[in-house]
Amino acid sequence: MELKPGMSAFVTGGASGIGKALCLAFAQKGLFVTVVDFSEESGKEVASLVQQENKKFHGDLGVSSAIFIKCDVSNTDDLAAAFGKHVDTYGGLDICINCAGIANNTLVYDDRSDGLRTWRHAINVNLVAVIDGTRIASQIMRSLKKPGVIINIGSAAGLYPMYADPIYSGTKGGVVMFTRSLAPLKRHGVRVNVLCPEFVQTNMAEQINRKIVDATGGFMKMEEIINGAFELIKDESKAGACLWITKRRGMEYWPTSEEQRKYLLNYTKSKRTITKNAFPGIQIPEFFEKIVVHTLSHNFRNATRLDRVRLRLPIEPQNVLVKIIYAGVNASDVNYSSGRYFSGSAKETAARLPFDAGFEAVGIVASVGDAVSHIKVGSPVALMTFGSYAEFTLVPAKHLLPVPRPDPEVVAMLTSGLTASISLEKAGQMTSGQVVLVTAAAGGTGQFAVQLAKLAGNKVVATCGGASKAALLASLGVDRVINYQHEKIKDYQGEDGWKPQNYKGLCEKILGKSQTVAGFFLIQYADLWQEHLDKLFNLHTSGKLKLIAHHIQQVSLDPKKFLGVASVPDAVEYLHSGRSVGKVVVCVDPAYSQTLARL
Repeated sequence: MELKPGMSAFVTGGASGIGKALCLAFAQKGLFVTVVDFSEESGKEVASLVQQENKKFHGDLGVSSAIFIKCDVSNTDDLAAAFGKHVDTYGGLDICINCAGIANNTLVYDDRSDGLRTWRHAINVNLVAVIDGTRIASQIMRSLKKPGVIINIGSAAGLYPMYADPIYSGTKGGVVMFTRSLAPLKRHGVRVNVLCPEFVQTNMAEQINRKIVDATGGFMKMEEIINGAFELIKDESKAGACLWITKRRGMEYWPTSEEQRKYLLNYTKSKRTITKNAFPGIQIPEFFEKIVVHTLSHNFRNATRLDRVRLRLPIEPQNVLVKIIYAGVNASDVNYSSGRYFSGSAKETAARLPFDAGFEAVGIVASVGDAVSHIKVGSPVALMTFGSYAEFTLVPAKHLLPVPRPDPEVVAMLTSGLTASISLEKAGQMTSGQVVLVTAAAGGTGQFAVQLAKLAGNKVVATCGGASKAALLASLGVDRVINYQHEKIKDYQGEDGWKPQNYKGLCEKILGKSQTVAGFFLIQYADLWQEHLDKLFNLHTSGKLKLIAHHIQQVSLDPKKFLGVASVPDAVEYLHSGRSVGKVVVCVDPAYSQTLARL
């Protein structure tokens, strides 16, 4: 979200510390601010400073560009009234900062009181009020149907224990996990994030043992906290994110991918217990768009067109309606559009027109037929059936593969990943200690093949065209990269003494070495798809398998974006241009894909 003059922000704990600093920072951007605090004197002072700053942007509006509301945030009615006054004054709510927090000066295990004025009160202010403020703010933002950002101020004490104040540490830990669990709100236009700074010089921090502060590198500058908050506000890709800021390491998102792998669900064991309605709220349309082959041609653009068609309802008993999020692009798309995958004469093939294009995709189940019981609405799935270049597609339930997330990484694992994995095992009979040659190794299938061959303990020789592709393959562990733009494969001699020879024909060549040439067609191994998809996903989540894909959320060596079904011909041509690195993926629904929060 870009901060603009005239937007409004609601800040609890705004009379001092981080809350005050954020109020003033918003004022410097021309935002209207509601300062919420229990301290009336300090709160009015901050509101006055904000109003003075705002005159640079708004002059004399005749209304306050900043208001102060005295409020006990632990009182639900008072907090709701404060939000109500903000909306009445400014007509909306763009940003909510839940910053109010207090320390608990008495160790909970030494506290013999009922805790109403000590640890119970700290819990109500630090955690319950944050939950309440997030609840109210998100309801307002959703009702107004405008994008909004909520930032909950946590603490590094919520990421690791703070022995001097277990209650504070526990409440901030609660704020962190509460916020991270709200990532799905992004699909409603509301982003909730949590900011976890280490020690900042505020009134509360003065109570902390200085030795502890010094051990972490000393107090951070308030400017660093403001920059972190602004990053969370501006970055549209962040939903449910926890930004940790320290003197030692700067800004870092927590948990790191390394930490996250420790608690990722084991997909192989949990694939049959996918949460029902994990992605609710899919609207089933009357019409949708898809790419259809109307003329047989090797030129994909000339062969196809974008059609708007009516969704056929009701869904047949054994079928499932899938909303496509990402679709994979394949070199064989042009073979399909030219009719080469159909048996029979050219006249018989032409009689099949028109037919749907696209081989693979991931998406979300939008509806199921009456006879389908093993797949639920809201389940993420992968499919490898014709017709994936579409916003929606009807698929027999038996052809769907359960997946943990409908992410582009999974698309890369389908045709490309499964071809590499199954062909190396079945057609190549790969073991270990061999020399494996992979051509077109920088492509989608090639990248899987070189990595799987290395993981099996083999020496890998790979060919590609271009320096950037050669660098990528080297980073994947390839033993010898041959860039055919600068050298010829026949000039290469491996350390094992292999040397190409000029046999007259293929039969003589393989006969002389007792070698075998084996064909491979992925469709013939459909019974192995789920097993090998599980294997690839587990290798990826454990960090052993790298994926590089062209899509809107990842940047590879060539971060090309293809958004919407209409971009499919561009993506196919890009794949055949020789410029692509890794799997080329089309984001069929850019708006919906951004709501998907990773585990």
